[in-house]
Formats: sequence, structure tokens, C-alpha cells
Amino acid sequence: MYSVNLLNKRRTTMKLLSIILVAVLMQQCSFSQTANNKNSTMDTTHKKNEVYSRESKEKVNLSDSEWKKILPSDVYYIAREKGTERPWTSKYEESKEVGTYYCAVCGNPLFKSDTKFESGCGWPSFYEPISKTSIIYTPDNTHGMERTEVQCGRCKSHLGHVFEDGPPPTGLRYCINGVVLDFEKAKDAEKKYNEKKGE
Repeated sequence: MYSVNLLNKRRTTMKLLSIILVAVLMQQCSFSQTANNKNSTMDTTHKKNEVYSRESKEKVNLSDSEWKKILPSDVYYIAREKGTERPWTSKYEESKEVGTYYCAVCGNPLFKSDTKFESGCGWPSFYEPISKTSIIYTPDNTHGMERTEVQCGRCKSHLGHVFEDGPPPTGLRYCINGVVLDFEKAKDAEKKYNEKKGE
């Protein structure tokens, strides 16, 4: 009788631990199985995307069918269908480059590299956006969770989610899909600025 009770307690404990583990994993950024890898090529020249601008603050309102014509399929899936790239597949996940991260859909400045940190969640993480208008916050109650979705403040594309488990000074973790990010190194930006100034 004693061994049966002990066995039942162990089974109950294992079930409870399994439930806790699943809950903790679900609390992290959710993900779907998209065909992505760190070396995926993306059209960063934005030749088909006439709304892409790193200077304009004008809001962009296009239909999903219009977006589908101008965005690469992986960007469209994340940005417009609110998909999620697989964890640890983003070329920006472990990047230590100094510069600025932009929305890959419209060119809106989103994050400075000095706010990026290693969160261990598998997606590029930041503790603060460039400005209060860079990001829009919307409730997301999908997948049985209560989360806060973050969207681009200019084109309303899905970027990822924000969680309250980040480092100081904000205590926030912006967990962002790398597919919807463009990056410009600080030195490249300075060079472009000086070239424009010299014109």
C-alpha cells in the first residue's frame, strides 16, 4: 500500500511538473513552423516597395493584397498574417553590431542596438523602442495567453510581443521577429549622412 501511494504521488508530481514546464514555455514568445533560416535572403533593396522610407513619418495604410504584391513572402507572413519565425533562426538574434533596427516593411526606425540584450528566448530582444510613436501596443489573447502585441507605429505590421521580464531601466522585453527587421550599421548611416551633406 505504501509503495502504491508513493508511486501515485510521483506520478502526480511528474504531471504537475509537466504542466508547469508547458506553461513556462508558452509564456515565452510563441512560434510556428515556418521555413526560415539565418541565411535566408530578403529583398533589402525594397525596389518593389515604394512606401519604404527611413525618413518619412507618414502613416502607411495599404490593403493586405497590396502588401502581398510588394513584400517578400516571409516578411508578409510575419508582418501581415501575424506569424512567428522559428526561434534562434534570425540573423539578428546574436548580433552585436552597433546601429539602428528598422521595420523591414516600411522603414520606420524601431530600436537602437544599445537597447538590444540577450534574453535567451530565441528572438532578438530589446528593452526600449526608439520613440513612443515607433511602436503600437495591442492586446493579444490568442493561444490561451494574455500578451501584448507590438506593431510598427507607421504601417501597423506585426513585430512580436512585449513582456514585463526585461532588464533595467524599463523592465520590458520586446521580443521581435528578426524577419521584420532591417538593420543599418552606425558607420554606414554616418557615411550616407555625410554624402548627403556634401551634395
